[in-house]
This record gives sequence, structure tokens and C-alpha cells, in this order.
Amino acid sequence: MKPQKAPPKPYSDHEIVRLVWLAIFVSVFSFLFYYRAGDLLLYGDAVAHINIARRVFDSQTPGLLQLGTVWLPLPHLLIIPFIVSKQMWQTGAGGSIPSMAGFVLGVLGIFRLVRSVLTRNGEVDVTAKVGAWTAAILYGANPNLIYMQATAMGESLYLALFIWSVVYFSEFARQADVATAGRSLTKCGLCLAAACLTRYDGWFLAAVLVVAVMTVASRPRKAREGSAPGVVVASSRTAVAKFILLAAAGPLLWLAYNAAVYQNPLEFANGPYSAKAIEQNTATVNPAKGNPLAAGSYFLKAAELNVGNTNWQGRLWLALAMLGSLAAIFGARGRLALLLWVPLPFYALSIAYGSIPIFVPTWWPFSQYNLRYGLQLLPAFAVFVPLGISLIVQFIFQSVTNIRSIEVSSSRWKDIATFLAILLLAVGSYSAIWRADPICFREAANNMRGRVAMDGQLANWIKSLPPDSTLLMYLGEHAGALEQGAIPLRRVINEGNHRVWKRPNDPEGLWERALADPAAYADYLVGFDGDPVWKAAQNQRLTALVEIHTTGQPRAAIFQGRVPKAR
Repeated sequence: MKPQKAPPKPYSDHEIVRLVWLAIFVSVFSFLFYYRAGDLLLYGDAVAHINIARRVFDSQTPGLLQLGTVWLPLPHLLIIPFIVSKQMWQTGAGGSIPSMAGFVLGVLGIFRLVRSVLTRNGEVDVTAKVGAWTAAILYGANPNLIYMQATAMGESLYLALFIWSVVYFSEFARQADVATAGRSLTKCGLCLAAACLTRYDGWFLAAVLVVAVMTVASRPRKAREGSAPGVVVASSRTAVAKFILLAAAGPLLWLAYNAAVYQNPLEFANGPYSAKAIEQNTATVNPAKGNPLAAGSYFLKAAELNVGNTNWQGRLWLALAMLGSLAAIFGARGRLALLLWVPLPFYALSIAYGSIPIFVPTWWPFSQYNLRYGLQLLPAFAVFVPLGISLIVQFIFQSVTNIRSIEVSSSRWKDIATFLAILLLAVGSYSAIWRADPICFREAANNMRGRVAMDGQLANWIKSLPPDSTLLMYLGEHAGALEQGAIPLRRVINEGNHRVWKRPNDPEGLWERALADPAAYADYLVGFDGDPVWKAAQNQRLTALVEIHTTGQPRAAIFQGRVPKAR
């Protein structure tokens, strides 16, 4: 049997090295910029992610149960090693590292995906080369993604896992050899399992990819020389079965965890801290509730605002991406990358029926909320906008040729025109975003200004208390005060210090006992108007040592708890 040659790579190692170093430079430079400006912790969710991870080892009751139930665990587990240092925790820098790694991997994934889907017969032509580089640049140069990857938010990490899942699926679908395709499918399953433990978007993606894999697997594949047909079929079935197990592993593990710990497998969806409960308790407006078409429109508008600072820029990106998608559907290249549109139906359903509203500044209620979700379509824009521009350039060249009887013997000028048009779009759109500040940055800065001010004042007061004192505090939205003050969480009795499997509450839990008799357990109480600690202090008629008022925030107070013994 003759040894088979390895299939040619659709990329060169030198290009990969250059691209990785370029992505690292962008990531590190932007991190340092936002770090120096103190903008890493503008998002309340970023503060929460870091403190959830910190509570696993720094708490009155440390352990994995501190991970909670609403957010999926993988981002917090990845953050833990980087926030053991008090400074990395206090500044938020430790939470940025997994996001920055996700950014670099995402850029590399976009490059590899486009090279793969645009390659013909194993040969990389100019279209594939230009397409891969322009897609990677459009993705990695996006100002909103650049800001988000500098924070502890999970967008860039999930996008990397999403992109690589599609990369390995496309390679599985294009490879004729059963063994090679099986290895790609296993890698796809591993990326998908990680995505399912990062964001709930991954669960919908897993369902779509399972259907896609079963469809592709039904086609006959080329066997290696000397392999029996029965062995080939069995090998293919084994690879598909392994993939399905990997794709289902993340959701099943999370459902099992919720069932075992909270006695409710859907605790994350309908429990007291779920998005549904928050919507009911706060009466949050959802302009697209119950209407998937309106929900899809709000999501697309958010996606437009993430790539263009004005309405016409965003609409141009969307129109070009739609045109490029049509070219992929009816052409021979890029069809497998259409999976990058999967976030659109997911968010249309989530916004309409899942208590997850999006507010855009140009539509009612004329505010900014969850606009970062629009970044989920950035990979689709990065891949299909160049295809749309390429189609327009080709049409223009053909029209000029037909009208003036000019014969264009080389496609070089078409490629140059396409690249320049893409570059002009990127520079025009992204420079406008930088001048006005990325919309994700503005959303965080506007919505969290009051919280950040409150946390800063509270941190200064808490630092003035004796360093060995015990605090009773409902962390909720203001764990950032402890983080800013570098107050160890093991000094704080909070809502996570009880046995969560005791429902509806745990009378013997540390949290419940401290609320019932605060002066017996804590030296000081930090309460916010209406929260459980505030009510406990009022019920026990404890003395308020200081009261803090900040615009747009409920008043806070520090109460005297355990009275120090006289010496």
C-alpha cells in the first residue's frame, strides 16, 4: 500500500504567526489603554463574573457551589487562576485574560474558516487569500469587540468557541477521508461542549450542528485504500455518535448540576435569580415581547450599531452581508459559513419569549441595553461583507467590459478593487465608531455611572473600618465595592453563605442566621434601601453610622453590628 500524502494546508504557518502576533498586539494595546483609563469594570456583569470566580476560594463557605446557577460555569473557572492575586482581582485585569485569549483565537478562527470554505480543490487562490485576510481584519479591528475583549465579559470567549465549532464542522464536511473527517468532528464537538458551558447561545448552536452533522454524515465518503466499506460506515457512525455525546454533554451536565444542587433542573431559567424573575420583579419593558419578527429587528439593529456609528453605515453592512450570503447560497464557495447566521433565530426567540430585551437608542424606548448581543453577528459580517463587495465589484467590471468592449484578461484589478473597497468600508465605519466611542463602551459607561460612584464611596468607608471586622452584606449589584476596596470576601457574610439545596431557605444557614440576629454574627452591616440586610438592621433597630446617597442608586448605610467590648 502506497503511503498517502498529507492534504495540503489551506494556509501557511508564516501567515498564521503574523496574524497571531498582530491580534496579540491589538489585544494587549487595547487592554492597557482601557486599564489605564479605569474602564475594565464598567459593566456590572464583568464585576459579577470576577467576584463569582473569587468566591470559589475566598468566602465564608468556599467551594464550587459559589458558581451559582444563572451564568454558565466555564468563564468563571477560567478566570479563577488569574484573580488569586489581590491586585489582579481588584483591578479586574485577571478577568480580562480569558477574554483576550478568546479574541486572538477568534481572529485566527475567522482566517482559517474563510481560507477553508473559499479553497477550491485543495488549492488556495487569490480570492481565498484576500478573503481570509480581509475577514480577519474586519473581525479583529471592530472597536466594540476590542473593548469587550479587554473586560471580563464573555463575548469574545464565546465567539471564539462558536467560530472554531463552525471551522471544524466545515472541515469535517469538506474532507473525503473518513478518519480525517472524524478527527475534525471530534474537535468540533469539544469546541461545542465548551461553548455550551460558556453561553446559552451554544445550546441552540449545538442543536443546529447536530442536525447539520447528521445530514452531512448521510453522504457517502471516500475510504482509505484497503479499507472495507463496512469498516468505513462503522467508523463514520462512531464519529457521529461521539460528536452527539460531546454536543449534549454541556447542557446535560448543567441540567444535572441544577437538579442535584437546587432540586430544579431549570433553576437557571425560572429560579429567583433568572432573567424571567428579574423581569417580573423589576417590571422591565420589552418592546419585542411575544413578537419574533420585532425581536429579530431589534437584534439586527443592535448588530448594525456594533459595526457602524450611523444608521446608513449599519444598514450598508447588513445589506452587503445579505448579498454575500446570497452569493454563498447560489455559488460554489462559502456555503458552509452560513452557519454564522445561527445567532439571528436564537436571539429572535430569546428576546420574544426569553425575557431578554434589547434597547437601541433610535427605537422605543430610546435607550441602550444589551447592545453587546449584536456582536454575535460580527463573524457573519466579517465573512460575508467581503463576498458581497466582491460580487458588486465583479458586476461593475463586467458591466464596463460589456458597455465599452474592454477585455479584462486578469482578475488582479478586480481583487485590488475589492480589497480597497473593503478597506474603505472598514476605515470609514470603524473610525466613526472610535470618534464617538464604541456603543458597548457607551452603554456600560452610561448605565453604570451611578453604580460605580456608589461602589467607590462605599469602598472608602469600608476600608476605614477595622481590618479584622466581619461584615454582613447582600452583594447583589455592589460586590464591586469590596473589589475596589480589596476587602477579602471571607470577611463578608453574604447571600451565598448557605446550603442552596435547602428550599425555599436554609434556617440553619450562615446567611439566614446572621439576618435573624445580625449583632451576634457581624461587626458591621452594609445595607441598601430595601435589601435583606437593610430590613434586618431596621427590624433590630441598629444604629446607622453613615448613610450614602448617589444619584440613580438606592441609598446605602453602614450599621453598627456587634458592639466592641470595652477594655
